[in-house]
Formats: sequence, structure tokens, C-alpha cells
Amino acid sequence: MIYFKNDYIEGCAEEILNELNKTNFEKSVGYGEDEYTKKAIGLIKKEIGNSEVDVHFLVGGTQTNLCAISILKPYEAVICVDSGHINVHECGAIEHSGHAIRTIENINGKIDIKKLVELLDNTSSFHMVKPKMVYISNSTELGTIYSKKELIKLREVCDKYNLYLYIDGARLGSALTSKSNDLTLKDINRYADMFYIGGTKNGALFGEALVISNPEIKPYFKYIMKQNGAILAKGRLLGIQFKQLFTDNLFYRLAKHENEVALKLKEVFIKHGIKFYIESDTNQQFVYFPKEKYLKIEDKVVCEIQKEEGEYYIVRFVTSFSSKFEDVEAFDAILTQLD
Repeated sequence: MIYFKNDYIEGCAEEILNELNKTNFEKSVGYGEDEYTKKAIGLIKKEIGNSEVDVHFLVGGTQTNLCAISILKPYEAVICVDSGHINVHECGAIEHSGHAIRTIENINGKIDIKKLVELLDNTSSFHMVKPKMVYISNSTELGTIYSKKELIKLREVCDKYNLYLYIDGARLGSALTSKSNDLTLKDINRYADMFYIGGTKNGALFGEALVISNPEIKPYFKYIMKQNGAILAKGRLLGIQFKQLFTDNLFYRLAKHENEVALKLKEVFIKHGIKFYIESDTNQQFVYFPKEKYLKIEDKVVCEIQKEEGEYYIVRFVTSFSSKFEDVEAFDAILTQLD
């Protein structure tokens, strides 16, 4: 079986697993106060180029988003596109915290500035929840990425309307190593009030690193984490993983590899005349797959149907840190037999 299901189906990168095994019987303090976590924080601050940021390690993306958005007051809302992860795939976690999500129709997975401004200009009454945060993900749920120009414009709108800009970075590694990317971690930190660096979907066993640059948000954030069960007692398990990810550019190397495999996969789709649902240079590829042909490969290839359109399935193929070029070659051979 060939797997293009998602980018967290395997365990973790060998460098991480070896370090976890090596340090397994060491004794250390808990709750992220250990030396490995402190080292990881230092490496991330160095990579960002800002020693003043706060860095917090959490277990997963939903938990991280919940804690980040919980900084809002009860009457404040977060804005995201209709395809946003917090709106579609987090089981109402944000609403359960007491905060509304205001949605905007996505344009290729991204926020349209004009629609954002229109929403903000029509939300001025105390009878309505008050927008206070804009949530985006990079890369998006459709594998597209934001350019520096787009991020700057978004920052300008947030400044004008006094909004926080929060970036979900579950697949930030893939975005930053995409061939069409023009952003760096330093840029992300410059334009966002807070963002997270995804480990779960970039070669770690689990874990996300939340970076907070806005001084207004920093105080008492760990109280929010603790109240939401987001401080791991064995915190060093997170610290060790991110220490390894930011040693010898492992974070970028893993992400670059998954993108390179995805681009090879993209070549196979083009070779066999399979059209793209959306253009993406990241590790998520979305295609129009003929239903008749898909039914002939589903016992050989694991991927994910997103929806149906006439005679086609919209199918998502995702590569991971451990995806192999040989898998792409095998997939190519399967399609060749069907042509």
C-alpha cells in the first residue's frame, strides 16, 4: 500500500527519536522548566532573530489554537476564512471557549482583504460580537501560501482596526520551503502578533511551538495553558523535539523533502492528464480524479476524497517527512497500467 493520506501518519524523524531514546532515563524537572526546553526556546529565538518573544510548547494544533484565541474577551470574535481549520476541523473548540468565529469566503484558501474590510466596516454595533483577531494558516487548508506582500497588507488592516493577527503554522515548514515562498520566520514574527511553528506535521512525534511577540498577549498566558490542560508534565519531551528540529536545519530539511516529493507527485499528475483543483507548491496536492479510475486504485493507494464534482472526486494527496520518491514511482506505474 502507498500512503499519501496525511503528514502525521508516521512516528518521527530519526534524529528526534534517537535523542528521545538517548535521554530517556535522565531525570529532569517538569512542566517545561527543563534545560532541553530552555535550549529549544533559545534556538527558536535565534532563528527568529528576536530574543524578546515568548515561546510556549503545546501538544497539538487544536489545543494551541484554543489557548491562543482564549486571550480574547468574552464579547470578542475571531475572523477566518470559511475553510479555516478552526471553523471546519476543530469540533467547535473555539465556540466552546465562548468566542464566536466570523467567517469570510476563501479565495484559494486565503483571506480576501476587501471582504475582510467589508466585514469590519459592517460590525460596529454593540449588538454584535466585536472582531478582535484575524486567524490565517500558512500554508492554508488548500496548500496555498501567503506572500510577503499579502501579509503586509493584512498587517496594515489589523493595525487600522486594532486587531491581533494570529497564524496557524501547522504546516509552516512546508510553506517556508515552498519554491514560491518569499517569507522567512523573521518576517512571520514581524507581521504576526503570535504564530506557531508546527512540529506534529513536520517530523516530530507531536508538538507545536507558539511564539508571542505582542507584549499585550504575553502576561499570564501560561495560566490559560494550564487551565486548558496544555502544559505537559513531561515537558522535556517537547523541548527535546524542538531542540532537534532547530539543530542543523532539521526543521527546514524535513519540510523541503516533503515538498520535493510532492512536486514529483505533481509531475506524475501532469504526465497522466490529471487536472489540478488548485495550484500548490507545498506538500498538499488537490486534483480532479476520475471516479472510475479512482475506484481502481483505492486498494493500492491511500489518499483522501474531499468532495465530489460530477464524474470526479476532488482528492487530496499529502506527502510527509518520510515519503519516498520510490512511492511516487510506484504510483506512476499504477496509473500507467490504467492508461
